[in-house]
Amino acid sequence: MFKPMALAHSLAALVAVFFVVLYALQVAAPALFKIIFNAQFYGADIAKLVPKMAVGDWVGILVVSAATAWVMGYAWAWLYNKFAKK
Repeated sequence: MFKPMALAHSLAALVAVFFVVLYALQVAAPALFKIIFNAQFYGADIAKLVPKMAVGDWVGILVVSAATAWVMGYAWAWLYNKFAKK
């Protein structure tokens, strides 16, 4: 059985940290960011589609991404607990 709050918190934190790391990599080492980001899509040049963001936009996207991950983590654990065989 999952603890819904624990899964929600951990998934939101993971998404936030991953987002911050990728953004920092994009700013500090664009070539390395391009290699890592494109590797997720089997080498397709997707990194060029990532828009340049102002700080306000970046913070807003970070908050929405973390909140969405929290809700989905909570729902995932709740549904798992509801339908898992006991």
